[in-house]
Amino acid sequence: MKKAAVSACLTGERCRYDATDNAMPDLLSRLKERGYEIVPFCPEDFAFGSPRPTMDLVAYPQGLRAISNRTGEDLSEPVMSYAKSFFDRHSDIALFVGKDRSPSCGVCTAKCYDQDKKLVSANATGLMAAEAKRRGVESVDAEAYLKRES
Repeated sequence: MKKAAVSACLTGERCRYDATDNAMPDLLSRLKERGYEIVPFCPEDFAFGSPRPTMDLVAYPQGLRAISNRTGEDLSEPVMSYAKSFFDRHSDIALFVGKDRSPSCGVCTAKCYDQDKKLVSANATGLMAAEAKRRGVESVDAEAYLKRES
């Protein structure tokens, strides 16, 4: 059976920053109809728990970083470490479905800011989604998946 990594909040897990979910039963049904086994993931909940302060992607010369909106702390390393470990453990993932606009899971809809917190892009790739892409895993935002598969 093919495996799809799916943002856990989309599966109904209450792992968003505010300890709620973004359940998308239509997405899960569509994936199952197409023969996918769903493998949920949430790097932010794993690293920081829920609820937690929000973070934004910020562009630096060395690349995109996830910065806490509360403290200004760079939270990138735990997210990237989780992503690498997840894909090492699940090397057979065929599809990555990320939560739109997430700084971790957004495939091409994450907002990215400059160091003065001015929006520079609404089409950035979140840190975990970037790891999926680096490994050659087909990657798509949840809303785009539903549109293309309808």
